[in-house]
Amino acid sequence: MGWLITKYLLTAAVVVIVSEAAKRSDRLGGFIAALPMVTVLALIWLYVEKQPSTKIANHAWYTFWYVVPTLPMFLAFPALLPRIGFWPTMLASVAITLVSFYLFALLVRPFGIDLLP
Repeated sequence: MGWLITKYLLTAAVVVIVSEAAKRSDRLGGFIAALPMVTVLALIWLYVEKQPSTKIANHAWYTFWYVVPTLPMFLAFPALLPRIGFWPTMLASVAITLVSFYLFALLVRPFGIDLLP
């Protein structure tokens, strides 16, 4: 149980660090958020919890492919925010990301990359 609490605290600290940095500097907050800290922590947790190397490698592999279709959301969000407000922009960003995931999965499937269950 202590290990699970440690995982939660360290992982939450990453979010707090990003949000606090973003308050002080847009660029610094964006830079820190762009670092793959969550993925690195997840890989560490998988390793420490003695998951097989194939599982750890697969996590990194799929993370790469799932990051690509999130990129349009980061362009749409700042364009939509001043026009429609925060919550509608969040909803639109989620919708854009879901559509992008689906279309990207269809695009890469012929190359042997299966992203959809």
